[in-house]
Amino acid sequence: MTESVRAACVIGWPIEHSRSPLIHNYWLKRYRIPGAYRAEAVPPHEFREFVQSLAARGYVGANVTVPHKEAALAWSQPDDRARAVGAANTLWLDGVLRSTNTDVEGFLHNLDACAPGWDRNGGTAVVLGAGGAARAVIYGLLERGTRRIVAINRTPRRTQDLRERFGTHVQTAAWAERDRWLTDASLLINATTLGMHGQPDLAIDIGRLPAAAIVADLVYVPLDTPLLRAARARGLRTADGIGMLLHQAVRGFLLWFGKKPEITNELKSLLERDLSASPPRSQE
Repeated sequence: MTESVRAACVIGWPIEHSRSPLIHNYWLKRYRIPGAYRAEAVPPHEFREFVQSLAARGYVGANVTVPHKEAALAWSQPDDRARAVGAANTLWLDGVLRSTNTDVEGFLHNLDACAPGWDRNGGTAVVLGAGGAARAVIYGLLERGTRRIVAINRTPRRTQDLRERFGTHVQTAAWAERDRWLTDASLLINATTLGMHGQPDLAIDIGRLPAAAIVADLVYVPLDTPLLRAARARGLRTADGIGMLLHQAVRGFLLWFGKKPEITNELKSLLERDLSASPPRSQE
């Protein structure tokens, strides 16, 4: 790395299927910024040493994906958002190694784009899942004033952890009762891997949702999930996972390269073609 050529990377284990290099290198080329963005496969036992030597490796920052998001929080100085969510996905050097969680704004900005005004109608949000993505979603919903969130997961203990982290606006329900909670839901979010390429489909009765409900699926492999198809068949508004992937990338690029990038139709089409041509084993 030189003063004129900055570099960032995405760190994961495994990492070969990450689409982050495609996104960030597209922006570097579009804005004619002399820089580079690479994928780095780092096993968990080497993660601490790797991130603590980012500058020596030629990097000004990094994205972090599975399984390192909690470790990224532990070995950096997190902002309030990352600390509240309990996971970090974006690192940058500012005298010290700092971290944040851009999954929150990725989710919110994508929902704003796909379903304008979604946060004005109140009601209940049903969140399926209890991992890092679900935590980011719940934090974002609370930030926008959602008064009632029902967290439902196949492992009950993990949803109880969400209630303890986020407070009384979050209540929990058993996985077997998920259909019953849809009747009064204004928003349904799938933050599980169900419906992802190579995983079982998400079994849920979309017919119970109100006609004004919105359905968001964080899965983007496949691009058109069974959940989204079922929701559109009912005429419901939807938000797909590829939009969240793009929106969460924006702030990292700004932090590393000094330019706030635009999510263009050309970039989204490029990403869609790439995913359709060679479905990865995972979304990371």
